[in-house]
Formats: sequence, C-alpha cells, structure tokens
Amino acid sequence: MNVPHYIGVDVGTSSVRAAVVKQNGKIVAKSTEKIKIWEPAANFYLQSSENIWRAVIQAVRTVVDQSGVSKNFIHGIGFDATCSLVVLDKEGEPVSVCPKDLEKIHSYSGKDCDIIMWMDHRAEDEAKFINSTKHEALKCLGGHMSLEMQPPKLLWLKKNLPDSWKKAHHFFDLPDFLTWKATESSTRSLCSLVCKWSYHADNKGIQGWNQDFYRTIGLEDLLQDDAKKIGTKVQSPGTPCGSGLCDSVAIAMGLKAGTPVGTSIVDAHAGVLGCVGCIPKECANPDPLPLPDLTSRMVVISGTSVCHMIMSQNPYFVPGVWGPYYSAILPGLYNAEGGQSAGGQLIDKLIESHPAYTQAVREAETLKNKPVHIHDYLNNCLNTYMQQDELPFVSHLARDYHVYPDFHGNRSPLADPTLKDMWNVVVYECERSCNTIPSHRTSSGLWDQTYY
Repeated sequence: MNVPHYIGVDVGTSSVRAAVVKQNGKIVAKSTEKIKIWEPAANFYLQSSENIWRAVIQAVRTVVDQSGVSKNFIHGIGFDATCSLVVLDKEGEPVSVCPKDLEKIHSYSGKDCDIIMWMDHRAEDEAKFINSTKHEALKCLGGHMSLEMQPPKLLWLKKNLPDSWKKAHHFFDLPDFLTWKATESSTRSLCSLVCKWSYHADNKGIQGWNQDFYRTIGLEDLLQDDAKKIGTKVQSPGTPCGSGLCDSVAIAMGLKAGTPVGTSIVDAHAGVLGCVGCIPKECANPDPLPLPDLTSRMVVISGTSVCHMIMSQNPYFVPGVWGPYYSAILPGLYNAEGGQSAGGQLIDKLIESHPAYTQAVREAETLKNKPVHIHDYLNNCLNTYMQQDELPFVSHLARDYHVYPDFHGNRSPLADPTLKDMWNVVVYECERSCNTIPSHRTSSGLWDQTYY
C-alpha cells in the first residue's frame, strides 16, 4: 500500500459515496452514507448542510479505515456534488430556506433546511421573469434558464424570505460548500459558476460575473464587495484549493492536515471525466494506450436525473440544450448538456409504489443462489416472461404500454418545467406482478427521449 492513493467523494441526491483509489485507477475501498431529504410541500425539496457534512466525514473515515492505506500515502482528495444551493450566515451557520408556515407545520428548524436542492421547483415564476428579459446571457443556456439553476432560486429567496436574505453571508453551490468546509477557503469552482450561476468565461480570456445580467434580474446586491457572497476567487476544477485539509477536518477524517484538496466539480461533469477517457477491456493490452478523442463521445450520466453530456472544440448553440460552457470540465473545451430532470427518480418511484414491491424485495433478498438488487430481480422476471410467451425481445412485453416520462417537467429540449408524465395502457395484465412491465416501459421511454 506504499504507493500514492487518492480519495474521491461524491455527494448525490440521497447519499454520500467515498472511495480510496490507487494511482492506476483501481478502487481499493468504498463507503456509502445516506443523507436526508425534506419535502414539506409540492416542488419544495430541502436538505441540511450539517447532515451532509457529517455524512461526508463518516464516509471518508470509514473508507480510509477499510482501505488499510496509511494517511501518509493519501496524496489528495476531491469532491463532486449536486448543484444544490447552500445558504449560510456570517459565522458559517445555516440560514433557513423554508417558509415559516411550512416550518411550523412540519416542525422544521433552520438547521434542518439550509439547502434548496437542485430538483426544487419553487422558483417557477422567477425563472419565467428571468427568461422574459431575453438577456444575452441566456444564449448559453439554450435560450431559457431552468428553474433548477441558482439565479431563480436566489431571486425567490430575496422576494419570499427577506429575513433569511438579510442574514445570508454565503451562497454556495454544494460542491463549493464541501471544499470550503474541508479547507476554510471560499474559492469557487468555474464548473459550478459557469453552468449554474451564469458566470461568464470565454476563449478570449474574459472571465467574471455578468454584472449586467444580475442587475437586470434584480440581484445587483450580490455584486457588492467584489461579489463576496457568491464568489470572488474562481478556479478550474482540480486546481489545489486553499492550503489543503484544515487541522480539525483532517483529524475527523483520519488524514493528514494539509492533504491537497482539488477545486470541486458538479457531479454529472465529474462523471464525464470518468467516462470519456475509458478504454474498452477488449482493447486493453500491456502497453499504454492513448486517450480517445475526448470530443467524439457523448456521455449519459444516470442517477436521480439523467444527463447527456458532450464536449467540443468550438461552441454550438442549440435551442433547449444547456451550454456551450467554456472550460467548465476541461480547460479549452466547451461542453453542452441535455437530459431529464428525474429519470432515475421516476423508475424508483414507480417500482416502490407498486403493491407487490415489498414482496419483490423480500424475494430478491432471499434467492437461493445469492441476494440480488431489486432491478436485477425485475430484469430476471422480464426474461422469464419473454421466454414463457416465446417473444423475440423483452420490449415486446410492453407493446401495450405507452409512457411519456417527464413527470417532473422537461429539462431539454422543451425547457418546460410544467410538463407531467402520461400513461396509456391498452391491455393491463394484473398477473404480471412486481411492476416489471410498466417499469421496463418507463425505462424504454426515457431512452427513447435520449434517441430523439
């Protein structure tokens, strides 16, 4: 184990994952910790920065212990996360982003909900207003700013929670909050700011906050003091952040103080880096192979949402597609993004809401050979049904099911958060238990959207 190792931390929608990785890319150990989500009303999704940070500490501590790697050979740590909005006061304490009436109903406190999650859709009116300005900045967003981005959420906070707005001293994208907690450095990631905050960066070397845009939409107060509340110093992903791990965090994680910390990156964009450089196993040989052309691959990152990502040498402006963003993933390259707001979430919700779900999970966990994940169990059921009906493909099982899967709005190319899903079932076979066929057709519907 006396070789360089690195730690990657991924904060997703519902869990924190940490891994210790060798310099050659081999994963030595990994750990997962669940994190909380509050849904006090329709379109409101909240999290707690303190809950997330505790999970980060625990996941890293666990994975370091499991790996058996000495802290002297951990040469760096990097963070990625969802593009959720974290709000803190001058002392770095949580500021509530939950309306008072909802706090009273659900017995929430400010510490329970200082994060507006990426999938929170409360700022629909604010997004409509921003888009009505037809500002030049919207050109890099496919012509429309999504209500999932930070300016609409910031504007909603300013209009609806004036006390929280006055208290707020830090507005972080979640990936930047993690590096701030780890290093006490308030630097921001170019990835988060360009893709989610309408920060300007171009191939002419011009970089900075789009002041005209922020004044036009009524957020000019965030530009005061050199935009200290939203980020003064901005760095490319992977650039060393501050002086590395601060003493207290290093002790909590079981690592050395000063361990280098990379400037963060949005989770889907980190996934692009992990995929574009992959070489198929059948092509592997003892000799090092050159990286493929990084602009020749489209990457599909699937989780709670589904993101379709591609990089290019030149900017391409496509209506309804986010981007082009300059140097947000790799220096000198543009990237563009499409996708569905809640692809994975829809599949999970569909499976878990079925009356036979509990029985299916029980059967999956007690198989004679070995327990399998519920998705593997359902796929096995589909293959069994296909063979019983003597069908050429599994998809023939779903020929009477038609699904339009935008149950949480359409991210691209329609950029319409009001759209909902639609089901048309010609023949319903109740004996097909465990929801196998509807869940399969929903997955197919998501991939049909990818194709078109």
